[in-house]
Amino acid sequence: MTDNLEKIEKFLAKHHTLSLSTCKDNICSTCTLFYAYDKEENCFIVASDEKTEHVQNLFFNPNVSGTIHLETELVGKIQGVQFKGKMLTCKDEKRIYLKRFPYALAMNPTLWKIEVEFFKFTDNRLGFGKKLIWQREAVSH
Repeated sequence: MTDNLEKIEKFLAKHHTLSLSTCKDNICSTCTLFYAYDKEENCFIVASDEKTEHVQNLFFNPNVSGTIHLETELVGKIQGVQFKGKMLTCKDEKRIYLKRFPYALAMNPTLWKIEVEFFKFTDNRLGFGKKLIWQREAVSH
């Protein structure tokens, strides 16, 4: 599983936007956000205003899902990540986001953390439809 996560992280490092879906009362909202990925915490740091529909949904349901993909018409080069997790308020991760997007400092963005619980990475370069899975280990109490 660690090897899968390393391959996924290499893919994530090459990209900077993700598509995110949130839900409230079975009505979904989807958006595109810039992200910085924190390898230590295995989470995305994103910026979004509290007034947006997708953020408002979080106050009722913090579960999110999303994708990051390479845009290509060549089937043999298709790559993309699907993820699931929880989106929460961000505390100390501002430096990670501003390191990747220093111009955002002037906007004083509201930051959020997506704690990833599951990744599925499709990489056709490894064989048609090849999927690599990573899942966060359950924490025992």
